[in-house]
Amino acid sequence: MPTLTAAACAALMEPLTDVAIAAALEILQAGTGGARTKADGSPVTPADEAAEVLIRKELRRLTPTLPIISEEQAAQEMPKTPARGSYFLVDPLDGTKDFIAGREEYTVNIALMTDNAPVLGVIAAPAFSVLWRGIVGRGAQRIEVSADARTVARQTIHTRSPASDNLTILVSRSHLEARTKAYVDQLPVGKLEPCGSSIKFCRLAEGAADLYPRLAPTHDWDIAAGHAILAAAGGKVIAPSGAPLVYGSNDLIIPAFVAWSDPARAGPIKG
Repeated sequence: MPTLTAAACAALMEPLTDVAIAAALEILQAGTGGARTKADGSPVTPADEAAEVLIRKELRRLTPTLPIISEEQAAQEMPKTPARGSYFLVDPLDGTKDFIAGREEYTVNIALMTDNAPVLGVIAAPAFSVLWRGIVGRGAQRIEVSADARTVARQTIHTRSPASDNLTILVSRSHLEARTKAYVDQLPVGKLEPCGSSIKFCRLAEGAADLYPRLAPTHDWDIAAGHAILAAAGGKVIAPSGAPLVYGSNDLIIPAFVAWSDPARAGPIKG
């Protein structure tokens, strides 16, 4: 498989930004109707499917030789990730439960992986007209998007170093389970914020929060784009053991992870 260099990733950033914005508009136009339940029990809507069709078409046009692994494709047949080289991971609508419920915390996630590590991420939040993007080693940005799909304001973003006894911790609005709650209860929490979708990674990346733990399984496509953006902004995402996350398993599942704004705080979970 082709392996993209950092320069090649940089050249793709503007076109991928345009793809994410177009997918966001597709979701807004499709609306929340027509929801149904997939075989794994998770919800899907025509908006998820329309956004995925658009993204896959545009990625094939931009980079015909790169494999694309996307959530709705995987619901039909689980693809195999290449052991080496570059490929895309796509979640066309992350936070479908929030989307159906009329909440605004849902996103479009596009990640570029090289040798099963996130190197580039683009996340659009359609309801907020905001997009975050980053390339590991080259920095991250927050971008305001106008109603006519133009990027109108760009801001370089960085993570922050948290106060030792006053952490702002983000937890999933839909998936806060017992193990994650027990871990959070051991920490010096200044503020606990429920939040949907991969926006949690973006809030860490822009210096608005300190920690996002999820000690329960999630899919590669749910977190890869956020992982890349957070790392590009100065943060770190690790397994609970302190080891790097391992992407590309047969079932494309990440068993658990902890995302920190400050890499110096990122270590193994005790107990």
